[in-house]
This record gives sequence, C-alpha cells and structure tokens, in this order.
Amino acid sequence: MTTSDATSGDDALDIAVTETDVVPVALGDRAYDIQIGAGLLDFAGDDIAAVLARPRTLIVTDENVAKLHLDTLAGSLSMADIAFDTVVLPPGEATKSFDHLRQLCGRMLDAGLERHDAVIAFGGGVIGDITGFAAAIVRRGMRFIQIPTTLLAQVDSSVGGKTGINTAHGKNLIGAFHQPALVLADTEVLDTLPERELKAGYAEVLKYALLGDAAFFHWLRAHGPALLAGDGDARRHAIAVSCRMKAAIVAADERESGRRALLNLGHTFGHALEAALGYDGTLLHGEAVAIGMAQAFRFSERLGLCPTGAAAEVAAHLRAVGLPTGLKELHNRLPSAEQLTAIMHQDKKAEGGKLVFVLARGIGEAFISHDVAEADVAAFLQEELARP
Repeated sequence: MTTSDATSGDDALDIAVTETDVVPVALGDRAYDIQIGAGLLDFAGDDIAAVLARPRTLIVTDENVAKLHLDTLAGSLSMADIAFDTVVLPPGEATKSFDHLRQLCGRMLDAGLERHDAVIAFGGGVIGDITGFAAAIVRRGMRFIQIPTTLLAQVDSSVGGKTGINTAHGKNLIGAFHQPALVLADTEVLDTLPERELKAGYAEVLKYALLGDAAFFHWLRAHGPALLAGDGDARRHAIAVSCRMKAAIVAADERESGRRALLNLGHTFGHALEAALGYDGTLLHGEAVAIGMAQAFRFSERLGLCPTGAAAEVAAHLRAVGLPTGLKELHNRLPSAEQLTAIMHQDKKAEGGKLVFVLARGIGEAFISHDVAEADVAAFLQEELARP
C-alpha cells in the first residue's frame, strides 16, 4: 500500500492523493496502526491475518452493518484462509448493556477462542465499545481488531482503547482501557451511512479542530460540506487529521490522567443529555456532542474565558452542516437543570465530588478546568433552557 501524510492547512487537498494513510499509535509493545482509505474492506483478510496468532476469529457486528457489508468482510477473510464465526447484535445505544455483554462473552467462549486469538469489532461505536470490553475481560484479556463503519467510529471511538457499556447511572461508566491490535477505516463504507449518522460523526471531526487546531477548523468550514456530500479525498483527509491528533494525545496520556481529557470537549454536557433522555434515539451521540460543544463555548464566554463571538462562530458552522446547537431542538423532551447537574456528577472526569469541564479560550484552544462553581453551571443551564 502507498501512504501519505495528513496536514490540516487550507491547501491540504492539493497534495498528491495516494491509496492509504497509515497513522501509527505509539504505545510501545501495544502499538498499532490505523489504516485509512477506500476499499480496505475488500482486502481486510490479508491485513487481519498478519496480526492473528492463528487463522481463526469471531466477527461481531450489528444487523444494519451485516446487511450491507458482512458478505464483503466474510469473503475477504475466506480468501485469506481465516476461519470465523459471526455474532450479529441489535443496532443502537441500548446494545451497550450488561445483558448483551453477557451474551457476547458467552458466544466468544462458545466459539472456542483462546487468549491469544482476536475478535473483530465490525460496526460503529456501539459495536466497538462492547466488543472491546468483552475482549478485555474474556480469558482476562484477548486481542481485538477494529473495523469502524461510521464516521464517528473512524475518527474517534475505534482509536485509543476506551471500551465499555452504559448503565442507568450514565454512559460508559463500566468499562476498561484495552487497545486494539489494528484499526481498518474504509472510507467507502461511509457511502452507505444514513445522512443523520454521517452528520453525527462530523461533530467528532469538528471536535478535534475546536480543541486544538484552528487551521483545521477553517479547513472544515471550507471543505466540510464536500466531505458530507461524499468527497472521498476530503473524507480521508479529515479522518487522517483527526486520527493523528487523537493518536498523539493517546500516546502521551493513554489512561486519561491529564491531557487526554481534552478529547471530552462537549461530552460532559452531551453525555448528560443522552442519559437524561434514556439513550432512546432522540439524540445520536454525535448530535449530543454537537450541542455539548456549542454549550461549552457559550459557557466559556459566560465565564469570561473565551472571546465574544467564538461561540456564535462554532454554532454557525454546526447549523450550516445540519447539526443541533441547543436544548430547544429537543422540543418537549427537555430535561431539567437539576436533572442534568445530577447526571454530570456521575461523569467519569468528576473528582472529589466536583465537576470537571473542558472549556475553551478560543477556537483551537481547549483546556481542562477543575474549579467551575456548581452555581455557575446551574445558572448557565437555566439560561440554556430558556433560550428561544
């Protein structure tokens, strides 16, 4: 395969286009590569064979992905002489549950997989999270491979080793850090992604620009519409830039003891909204993050941390690509300020009973704040609920 470097400047699409971008995640003896390109699924068997201890695996996917892409992956594995079983789970956030985790662990053991074997997570963030968690706990730790099929998973959840399930207390509160052995991001599978899912994934792309790369934000304002409309070069470039940023952060802070928490920009607000709505599909994860990022910038402005106008600039781009920016877009499903604050206290970043937020000094200048007064949060949420 040929490779290319990803940059984030306005002239990025003028560079020579090559077949595959390879982004390394430097974690010592647990290092792995993220391969990004069109048509990778057709040849996935060869790449997967290279990281298997023996030619045997288990594919974990969901019903939607199975209908569209399972035959392609199965054919590729067969061509590489890899034996496999398949588990097909229901789509949706509700699949990240104890019941489905128990069933998946049982199927992995039924398949006769051994500790040094690997299981394949073939789907979006839900499949990647629950499969990775099962791999982390079955036989006290097995290997797994990520083949993300959504934009959100390709730029975020498939990279970095965060795995887990949800509970009534909140999102991803039960889980483990468990790195994949390989990530294959085929940009062509995004062509079959519903428009709403694609836009939700775009929110996570935008997150990388807002937290640490103002030039990438300007690139996205120019090329984001083309990315969403199906421009393959724009998609691969944006995915590669996002993955390089995440890989660098993960390599420096794998277990989120410091800098990695920046990747939660928009997530404290967003996760609270998802939990308040019971993960019922009213908001996709990326849509919740979009609202959360808009709120993080408005909150930063309210606290005098961020120049006036930055929040409006962020919200304007979110609206331009069809993403929500405020609680009013939940219509009659609005949670209360008290409900949201209580859920925020279950956030994984909370320390000593105090809320921790990712705030901004400007576009591309996010930082972690440990000293936000709860009274300021409550007042801000009341303002958000009253916004027209």
